[in-house]
Amino acid sequence: MTVWAPMPAGSRVRVMDVLPEWEEGTVAVLCTMGDEPHAIPVSTAVRAGPRRILLALALGRRSLALLRARPRVALTILAQDVALTVDCAASIRQEPMEAHDGVAAVALEVESFQDHRQPRFAMEEPVRWRWVDDDAREADERVRAGLRALAEQDAGS
Repeated sequence: MTVWAPMPAGSRVRVMDVLPEWEEGTVAVLCTMGDEPHAIPVSTAVRAGPRRILLALALGRRSLALLRARPRVALTILAQDVALTVDCAASIRQEPMEAHDGVAAVALEVESFQDHRQPRFAMEEPVRWRWVDDDAREADERVRAGLRALAEQDAGS
């Protein structure tokens, strides 16, 4: 199902039914659901196809436990020329990841799109963070490389 973005009267309506590209390392916000919504920033969201995203979550994360119990999640991505929330069905793709044994690879199958872009503003830069710890930065890079490899495996099967 495609969701139509809210647009001012008289504007052309955009329909989004495939994921746009975004810069690797862009921070996204993952929202899972327990008794209440639970949102966290993630730096590992990798576009794995037109309607598929892979990301990694630490094995001890509450978000991972919540999506196991209720696999419906939302992911918001704010990047250059991208302002998007996708509603997804989540599943564990690899646990632990071969690239890093402290995280699980999670697959998000996009079910609907909410394109938040409007003609009144422009998304100029992605939201990003900078790792100040060398070990954490290297681990993040290994995890994203592992996610890209999983995406290539999935595309080939």
